[in-house]
Amino acid sequence: MDLTGTLAIVTGAASGLGNATARLLAERGARLALIDLREEGMANLSQESGGLSISCDVADASASEAAFARILAVCGVPRMLVNCAGIAPGARIVDRGGPGSLVEFERIVRINLIGTYNWLRLAAAAMTGNVPDAEGQRGVIINTASIAAYEGQIGQAAYAASKGGVASLTLPAARELARHGIRVAAIAPGLFATPMVEAMTQEVQDRVFDVIPFPKRPGRPDEFARMVLSIIANPMANGSVFRLDAGLRMQAR
Repeated sequence: MDLTGTLAIVTGAASGLGNATARLLAERGARLALIDLREEGMANLSQESGGLSISCDVADASASEAAFARILAVCGVPRMLVNCAGIAPGARIVDRGGPGSLVEFERIVRINLIGTYNWLRLAAAAMTGNVPDAEGQRGVIINTASIAAYEGQIGQAAYAASKGGVASLTLPAARELARHGIRVAAIAPGLFATPMVEAMTQEVQDRVFDVIPFPKRPGRPDEFARMVLSIIANPMANGSVFRLDAGLRMQAR
């Protein structure tokens, strides 16, 4: 897919993986629509790229529908959606006070899984009206899962469940949207140098990074962005979750 002049929506664009992805897409000629709750993180990128930025809760149906309508009115129909919006707080099933918080579990699943599905459904519906390219393709949707979907650690039950949902969503979504020429894939990153990881104590970071096979370091957000470009460029990348983890298999803690 030629990115020049094509519209890409990136959620979670204010920082981390989403910000790096949006920047690389812009460098390759794509037009941007940026979505995040934090306006300040999108301001510079929006000004640099000439893209549209909208503050929005990705899991709020009415707010997202209004944001998407604005994208259509101002920018047109997207050919790419990259869902990077997400959170990763620890949430124990049983904590010192007894049962863990159901509210916190719901919050994590709401943002990570429901937010992903919410923007997938909006983008897919719009993409069905795109003129197909030479491959018959009308759009590409890339979601962000996590290796926690497969090897969630203690304290990650909610996060792992939410990202497991994103991983499980990939194939049925790809199968359903295939008749419209829309591909759906996901990336399951390991440990990346994002605000989520940087929030860990140095002791925890050192312990976790020590078990990464090679390269023995956290991934860089631009490396995630390059994987996004690889999936966009390869028509055969469809219906799969691609691990991007330097060979890491997470331990229980």
